[in-house]
Amino acid sequence: MNSSVPSAVAVATSADATPGLRASPVRVAVVQFDPQVGIENLERNAQAVHERLMAAVGNQARLIVLPELATTGYCFSGREEAYAHSQPVPGGATVQGWISFAAQHDVYIVGCLVEQDGMKLFDTAVLVGPDGYIGRYRKTHLWNNEKLWFTPGDEGYPVFETKIGRIGLLVCWDIWFPETTRILAQLGADIVCLPTAWVWTPPPLYDASGTCMAAYLTITAAHSNNLFIAAADRVGQERGAGFMGNSLIAGTNGWPVGRIAGPEEDTILYADVDLGAARSAPIWNRFNDLHRDRRTDLYDPLLGYRGAQALPR
Repeated sequence: MNSSVPSAVAVATSADATPGLRASPVRVAVVQFDPQVGIENLERNAQAVHERLMAAVGNQARLIVLPELATTGYCFSGREEAYAHSQPVPGGATVQGWISFAAQHDVYIVGCLVEQDGMKLFDTAVLVGPDGYIGRYRKTHLWNNEKLWFTPGDEGYPVFETKIGRIGLLVCWDIWFPETTRILAQLGADIVCLPTAWVWTPPPLYDASGTCMAAYLTITAAHSNNLFIAAADRVGQERGAGFMGNSLIAGTNGWPVGRIAGPEEDTILYADVDLGAARSAPIWNRFNDLHRDRRTDLYDPLLGYRGAQALPR
């Protein structure tokens, strides 16, 4: 594993929806690197994550998103190995470490780990901040062999109120399902944080620009819901599986704020955004507003979701 941390930083900036008013200015960072599965790699993965968190803090990031299963690796050989990599949430050592780091450095961290709850395992994204543990999201759409050891989450799609804005969480394969980001948008999310481990799929893996389909799906979800989306992918190969890279931070218009990370880069991308801009972004002109124009007379206002009431925009 390449444990070097990029020292240079290029920060992209998004345009504000309301000129002159920056309600929630935040520097967002998405981390892309190569964790590896196996008990023998846990300490090395944890050190690699810590180094990248420190690098992001050193570059004034306030919201940092890590890849899916960044401290454990992804390709478990079976249920027993998955259990060996699991921890409770929020009481386990990994989340407690993120809590301490967030409090010390006044940042928000979205991480992802194998959560054990009784005899069930979940692929769980966790949000922590300066004041401690904020909440979790258990991945609802499981990919391939994940279905052999993880239980799909059934707690819905949460949006967490924080001092920097409303944060929604998804994990990896969830982005293929348009209902997920639409629900988070209807619940008032300003940004969706997406830890992911996009694996190689049948070719072509990338188009001529070096961009994979998952990145385009992230761009589309941001555009169609006028949300910021911060997608942190991993790279490298693990037990015969390859990973796509292409981490990005999408603006409320869908276009990446800055660049899309390369397929093999060990890097951190940064963007300065105003999270509050997502709340007026749906109003494109005096006739068209993505939320107002929904035909709720023809379909469920929340696409069948019953977990919470929509927040006012």
